[in-house]
This record gives sequence, structure tokens and C-alpha cells, in this order.
Amino acid sequence: MQHIPPMLLELRNVDVVFDGIIQVLRSVNLDIQAGKITALLGGNGAGKTTTLKAISGLLAVEHGKVTDGQILFEGEDVANADPVKLFRRGVVQVLEGRKVLAHLSVEQNLLVGGHHRADREAVQDDIERVYGYFPRLRGLTKRVSGYLSGG
Repeated sequence: MQHIPPMLLELRNVDVVFDGIIQVLRSVNLDIQAGKITALLGGNGAGKTTTLKAISGLLAVEHGKVTDGQILFEGEDVANADPVKLFRRGVVQVLEGRKVLAHLSVEQNLLVGGHHRADREAVQDDIERVYGYFPRLRGLTKRVSGYLSGG
């Protein structure tokens, strides 16, 4: 019998409105299983970024709001939740542009990503995993990130 991972994130008929009048998303549905990779594809203006901002709680910055539907993270509705609380639960949006904190070293940039985590040993394990994905970074840990090719 095949094990099916539980749903980590579910969007159920999510509507998003900006400035109280501009509907940007209508009835978005999405299922993301724990341990699986999910891609959100679409043309310019299709709502990909707005969907991600709805999930990560960043809509309010642009006067947006989930006006209908549910965003369930581990079974709990987090629509319009405080982004800081979402971050502490592990929901974070990495904004486009591949930017780093240019004045910090490679190692410091990696540590910043785990700053609010209490499980320090697991943070170190995650950093080791990053070095596994990008082995050349291991030799650059003390280099200032802003001077590396590509940032």
C-alpha cells in the first residue's frame, strides 16, 4: 500500500482583492503535499505572485486581502494571517531577484535564514544541505556575498 503524504498547504476557492475593489484572484484552488515539489506556472499577470503573497501573508503591504476562501497550512486557516507568525511556522516567500545581504558573508547570509529558529542544530544541518546542493559555496563561506558572481 502506497503512503500518501499529508497536505501541507491547501487553497480553497481563494479570492484576493486589492484596494477593496480590484479583484486579482478568483476561486484559486491548490493542493501541496508535504515532501513534494509543486510548481506554479502561468503567464504575466496570471496571479502567480499574488497567490504566493496570499500564502505568505504579504498582501497587506500592497493593500490586498483574501476576501473569500481558505488558505490552510497544516489544517489551520491562515488567510490574512500576520506574516511574522507565518514566518515562525516556516511559511516564507523568497522574493524574486536572487538578492542576498550583500555586505554579509555567505555563511552569515545562510545563518540569517534560520535566525528565528530555536532548533539551532537543525539550522546547521540545513546549512550543510545547502552546501550539498551548492558545493562551491563551502569554500566561499567567509567571502562577502555582494562580491560573488551573481551576488
